[in-house]
Amino acid sequence: MPEPTRCANIFVVLYGPRYPENIGAAARAVCNMGMGGLVVVAPENFDENRVLKMATHAAAGVVETAAICETLDQALGEFGYVVGTTARLGGQRRNVCTPRDIAQRLVPIARENRVAVLFGPEDKGLPNDAVRYCHSLVNIPTAGFSSLNLAQAVMILCYEIFSAGWVPQSAPPPRLATHRELEAMYDQLKGILVRIDFIQRENPDYWMNNLRRFFSRLPLRAKEVRILRGIFRQIDWYAKKCFLDGKQGNPPDWD
Repeated sequence: MPEPTRCANIFVVLYGPRYPENIGAAARAVCNMGMGGLVVVAPENFDENRVLKMATHAAAGVVETAAICETLDQALGEFGYVVGTTARLGGQRRNVCTPRDIAQRLVPIARENRVAVLFGPEDKGLPNDAVRYCHSLVNIPTAGFSSLNLAQAVMILCYEIFSAGWVPQSAPPPRLATHRELEAMYDQLKGILVRIDFIQRENPDYWMNNLRRFFSRLPLRAKEVRILRGIFRQIDWYAKKCFLDGKQGNPPDWD
């Protein structure tokens, strides 16, 4: 059997679920496949009795220990790698993996990093403002009708991740930057790029999405984020110094 610890750092995150029964069924899948736990973000209706009824007695512990968060930013704060599930393709959703491919990628990452597998609401799926937080996207192929029940989609992803744990793994990657660390870096970079007029002040997030996609392809390690933030601070300091020196009639010596 796969080692229980292989999936202990991989969590299912439900963003805006509408039906308590789907939350309960997702908790059951988490229990069946040995995932780390369940995070529920801004649920439309968290009726614990209905959730527990679908979860059954075996998965009651998953429900009782589930984290309930108000915002997605809060929920993802400590995760180093985020995978978003999507039925829609195209636009910002071009580089999409299959469940089997993403599972084989996640298991070694999860040995040293907390991983979130993110699912959107039953009726609309993940919105674009949630997709931008994702390092990777996964799509479950179907014969034609692409919309799956939320709990079914959770079980398919959890099963593939569990199965990937049977495959011998190479050395784990180092700790990746968490969502909170990345967002702090993006906010810092956005402020600098706006001040130097590299991106438009009216809609900076639109231009930042390109940089987010670029950095998500790497993905960044915690140490690399600290180095980049140090570079950004130095750029910001030097730009302010040049501005103040120029106002005082002391232009910088570029030599």
